[in-house]
Amino acid sequence: MTLSDEQLAEDLTGGQAPRAPSRLRVVTRRFLASTQGRIGLATLASLFLLAFLGPLFSPWSYTDRDFSAFLQPPSASHWLGTLQTGADVYAVTLRGMQKSLIVGLLAALVSTALAAAVGAFAGYFLGWTDRALTWVTDLLLVLPAFLILAIMSPLFGTGTWPLFVIMLALFLWMVTSKIVRGMTISLKQREFIQAARFMGVPAVTIIFRHVLPNLSSLLIVDATLNVSAAILTETSLSYFGFGIQPPDVSFGTLIADGAKTAVYAPWTFWFVAGLLVATVLAVNLVGDALRDAFDPTSSRPR
Repeated sequence: MTLSDEQLAEDLTGGQAPRAPSRLRVVTRRFLASTQGRIGLATLASLFLLAFLGPLFSPWSYTDRDFSAFLQPPSASHWLGTLQTGADVYAVTLRGMQKSLIVGLLAALVSTALAAAVGAFAGYFLGWTDRALTWVTDLLLVLPAFLILAIMSPLFGTGTWPLFVIMLALFLWMVTSKIVRGMTISLKQREFIQAARFMGVPAVTIIFRHVLPNLSSLLIVDATLNVSAAILTETSLSYFGFGIQPPDVSFGTLIADGAKTAVYAPWTFWFVAGLLVATVLAVNLVGDALRDAFDPTSSRPR
């Protein structure tokens, strides 16, 4: 007598049917199977540890000045050399990386949340809500973001960098919101959304409990890629003097200062430039790996 497939499965699993792995576990396994994902995640984690724990091992603060060592090359007392002002390059570079990472993360989270809310509400309600939100989205798409941020730069004084984060996030969400809107219109026709509507579940509850969770893969990948976009935008603005304002520092302000002395004092420029490239590259690698992990039709992890 031969056992049926069901009986064999029950014998092998102790009488219980095999349980399918959760989506989170599948995505995590696919992400960790990607070489670029592991490299990007390890690099990004190392940069975060360096930015926030590295200053603890230095005797110098980013506000300190060594008036006996102006524009000195790397030495035992100044590991990465000094700037024209006598500031320690190691200390100010890590401070700049801290601020750029914080600005990038917060701007990415705010912009992705805004894109999710605007796109989901426009796609779910349609009608005048859709027309109003789409008009605002299209208006912001055609406005010169760099010029507006430059004009408002006097507001970004010392201690007002959260305002800069909000303004930066306001110009990063529009394209994603249009994608979310289209996907929400499609999701509205699904059976579980229709069932929730017939049961009298409020529309806002449906959006946040059913629509947005089903768009989580898109939003997670978008937030990851927006980090590098926000860091590069902040760097560009700060380079031209429109972003983070002195006495605080960021990648942009340090690159702007280091570019003036990069030829005859390369340590003032190349260390911070290398960290900027490594940060953006690591974030992009993580974003690409997440996109492949969430997409079941993508090629095998690289």
